[in-house]
Amino acid sequence: MNIWDKLPQPFLILAPMEGVTDIIFRQIIASAGRPDLFFTEFTNVSSYASEKGRANALERLKIAPTDSPIIAQIWGNNPEHFSECAKALEGLGFSGVDLNFGCPDKHVNKAGGGAAMIKTPELAVECYRNAVNSTSLPVSIKTRLGWSNPDEFRTWLPTLLAEHPAALTVHLRTRKEMSKVPAHYELIPEIIKLRDKISPVTKLIINGDIRDRAHALELHAKYPEVDGFMIGRGVFANPYCFTDHTPTQEELMELLKMHLDLFEKYEGIQSYEPLKHFFKIYVNNFPGAKELRAKLMETHSVTEARKVLKNAKL
Repeated sequence: MNIWDKLPQPFLILAPMEGVTDIIFRQIIASAGRPDLFFTEFTNVSSYASEKGRANALERLKIAPTDSPIIAQIWGNNPEHFSECAKALEGLGFSGVDLNFGCPDKHVNKAGGGAAMIKTPELAVECYRNAVNSTSLPVSIKTRLGWSNPDEFRTWLPTLLAEHPAALTVHLRTRKEMSKVPAHYELIPEIIKLRDKISPVTKLIINGDIRDRAHALELHAKYPEVDGFMIGRGVFANPYCFTDHTPTQEELMELLKMHLDLFEKYEGIQSYEPLKHFFKIYVNNFPGAKELRAKLMETHSVTEARKVLKNAKL
């Protein structure tokens, strides 16, 4: 039985986000209240296939004990590289492989990967088949409704479903829409019908504007045929979003201190500046939060950040 058959109904997933859902942040969320399933940040299959890029690719694929079960997400546009990478993932502790056919990043799209695969459906299918034929792990797909028009889902999703992926995550926006418009929840019934008609064995996951567990359960009550829900930006508003718990200021500060500790433990994964993007998650919505966050943003090291927190007497 593969991982997709072991999950509860509905199941919740932390969306893979570049520069966010690395081995450090996944441990933070696991501590606050883990989802049913984690995904890694995406890894470029061509980087893995090259002698020069393999070390970096493997670094991105490192997992912690609290990550399990976890899916490795990969991207690219070279079918042979998908095959090579998917095969290698079997021995790295992952429960499945997910193909990213939805990332809207312009650099990824210029390279022909992510959402650009929507414009090359035959190549997308070839990449999927190469991955499936090279691994015993279940292979899933994450994508968007289309490139520029939401109506594109009526031809794009059937192309993917005809391959009977283990799971299909649909971000309910197009690449052109990015996150500038509300997710197209009105299309969920049609997407359910397509899945049920073409590939009823495929788990259907909805992504886009889902705030927290309560919101996911509300949507599931309306659309019980949807198997799972993926939360992305909602985790920035509340790192406890996979639970029904409302965190206290003290609990958020403890998560921040844990984040600093893990940053030191995994020294070299990222530079200090990107770490500052996480401060707003923990230092928010309490008296003096704005001023404290401003002081933290002026720091240049974990040592300095700890000193600011100590002086704040939290």
